[in-house]
Amino acid sequence: QAVVSHMRVECKCHGVSGSCEVRTCWRALPPFRKIGSVLKEKFDGATEVELRKIGTRRQLVPRNAQFKPHTDEDLVYVAPSPDFCDADPKAGVAGTAGRECNRTSRALDGCELMCCGRGFHTTRAELVERCYCKFHWCCFVKCRQCRKHVEMHTCR
Repeated sequence: QAVVSHMRVECKCHGVSGSCEVRTCWRALPPFRKIGSVLKEKFDGATEVELRKIGTRRQLVPRNAQFKPHTDEDLVYVAPSPDFCDADPKAGVAGTAGRECNRTSRALDGCELMCCGRGFHTTRAELVERCYCKFHWCCFVKCRQCRKHVEMHTCR
């Protein structure tokens, strides 16, 4: 539904030196990022629902009465998501212990959020990277190796 509603019509002209004697049109898929953004927005606004008998019919209604009824365009769910903080192999959840996080970020990759309040370990590491690369005619690239000291943060 998200893909179909965001498809667009593209056309190409055929004819002598660019004239548009014949025009061929088709429906094109939207950019993948666009669909991802649409679905993420719907996911963030999803409503938990339950099946209730209303009169003679069974309907999905918001579990919390404060929420408005959903539309056909809304995303709904009947069971809450698992707790992603702790490992739960049965649910396919790896947990966040041992995952690398960003100490200064306030976003989803930040240690405060990702580590679920358990804190994080900080270790210093030395990275060896290719640097000062130069292209030599013909046909190879020659690089130096640079050492860089970094702090790595992992969830407890």
